[in-house]
Amino acid sequence: MERTIAASDGCWPAGTGTDAPPHIEVRDLTMAFGDFVLQRDLDFVIPRGSIFVIMGGSGCGKSTLLRHILGLLTAAKGNILLDGEDLTTIDPARRQTLMRRFGVLYQSGALWSSMTLAENVSLPLEEYTDLGAKEIREIAALKLAMVGLRGFEDYYPSEVSGGMQKRAGLARAIALDPEILCIDEPSAGLDPISSKRLDELILELRESLDTTVVMVTHELPSIYSIGTDSIFLDAETRTMIASGPPTWLRDNCDNPTVRQFMTRGEDPDGS
Repeated sequence: MERTIAASDGCWPAGTGTDAPPHIEVRDLTMAFGDFVLQRDLDFVIPRGSIFVIMGGSGCGKSTLLRHILGLLTAAKGNILLDGEDLTTIDPARRQTLMRRFGVLYQSGALWSSMTLAENVSLPLEEYTDLGAKEIREIAALKLAMVGLRGFEDYYPSEVSGGMQKRAGLARAIALDPEILCIDEPSAGLDPISSKRLDELILELRESLDTTVVMVTHELPSIYSIGTDSIFLDAETRTMIASGPPTWLRDNCDNPTVRQFMTRGEDPDGS
């Protein structure tokens, strides 16, 4: 039976409930901008094949942590390991090779407005493969079909809805069949139906591509419906104060900050 190691600063289940090996390990990580420490002493493991959620209130450093994992920012202290290889200390050429295992869906979608959806999806294929134009066009069409955008290859971002732009961004993120898919606030700006469809799509892609998903979000429906593991970053103490499956934290964590976030101030049993 799981137990909580309860302290004034957080909640921790005895285990994650999975036997999956670590895909990413974060060890004693401190994120800082000059003398300002955003988060410190971050220690967690992202299991292979999980949908790992980075949670916390506004300004706690969720997206910044994602950028550290992606190598876009340099840690003030600590290590980030991908399949046991330390991304913070290895040779730059090897590190660049390893980072190609990542795909990224940015919060805004980040599509080039002057390019069609197919041209946007083609960009990483043109940059990182030796495929010909015909093959790239076919793969781009396939990736768009995988996210439900068959027939929209020649549309421009301004000609489709916000939800479709997010799906097109997701198609570009999976263009190279990444091992790890990093997603920043996928539901931002979407209505509940579009958000639910995007959650279902993320689940489908995780299964079909055998991908580990690392997701920043504050949307409880997404967190509970697809999240398999998580950490909670606290802006006040500037460190992580809880980790474990989201539903487990909702039902078991007594830390008031975590509980307020996980229930939005409502009793989770509805009483």
